[in-house]
Amino acid sequence: MIIDFLDHRLPLVVLKEQRRDLIVALLGRQGPIAKATIAEIANIQHAITAIEAVIVDLDAELGIVAPSEEIHIHARH
Repeated sequence: MIIDFLDHRLPLVVLKEQRRDLIVALLGRQGPIAKATIAEIANIQHAITAIEAVIVDLDAELGIVAPSEEIHIHARH
């Protein structure tokens, strides 16, 4: 099954890729992590959380059911 997430033209995927790239770059690394790197990851995470909240609000205004809710609703029938 293919689930198409409506992103409302917001940069959610790009931010998630940036976060992943930063975290992958830290894998296997030894020694302390720079505070600037931690701050960058935290800022990206905050932006992701904010955009996801906006998407939920936009979907609610448009009457769109999130894919996870849709699957849950269909599972009850």
